[in-house]
Amino acid sequence: MSSPKLLIFDCDSTLSSIEGIDELARVRGPEIFKWVEEMTNEAMDGKIPVEEVFGRRLEIILPEAQHVAQIGQRYIDTIEPDAKAVIDAVRAAGWTPLIISGGFRQAIRPLADFLGIERVEAVDLFFDENGRYLRFDESYPTTRSGGKPEVVARLRRELSPSRVVMVGDGVSDLETKPVVDLFVGFGRYMAREKVRREAAAFITRLVDLPAILG
Repeated sequence: MSSPKLLIFDCDSTLSSIEGIDELARVRGPEIFKWVEEMTNEAMDGKIPVEEVFGRRLEIILPEAQHVAQIGQRYIDTIEPDAKAVIDAVRAAGWTPLIISGGFRQAIRPLADFLGIERVEAVDLFFDENGRYLRFDESYPTTRSGGKPEVVARLRRELSPSRVVMVGDGVSDLETKPVVDLFVGFGRYMAREKVRREAAAFITRLVDLPAILG
């Protein structure tokens, strides 16, 4: 069996125009939304560590299982317009698409299914029998800074890929640059200056990705 070529996507502000955690906050009203959105942007811009805000945002929002399911549909409704066609094309060219996210597995799974992406590396949320929030998987790497490179390293050990490419908009995605063969910054929705400056390639349209992959 030949070694796979892994094409790894971030989810929020990459495969979809939204940030799932911010949309969960929106359910709780405009003040909570604004507060959480500011924390998300500071983390994604690299101004504060992800772990400094990850649990705090969930404690503020206290998301319910039904709200997480709604975000799953919202990801599909706000999908990056070129995502389906591009992923179909790169898969046909021999790439295996995956998602690595600091978002929530239960919310991302519907989008992944829609795109035909089998593997999702993301954070699990836990709820009680009434769907009320209990906790998140604090051990999962993407809940903290440097977490995405950890996941990439695990995938390398597990799958022995011949090539690994990462596509994403945030500093947490940029952190994978030393452990992937190519990091592509994506700026259609959030053009973060640090990502634009340090990415090996930077695109604002996902349709431009296949040409970069060669």
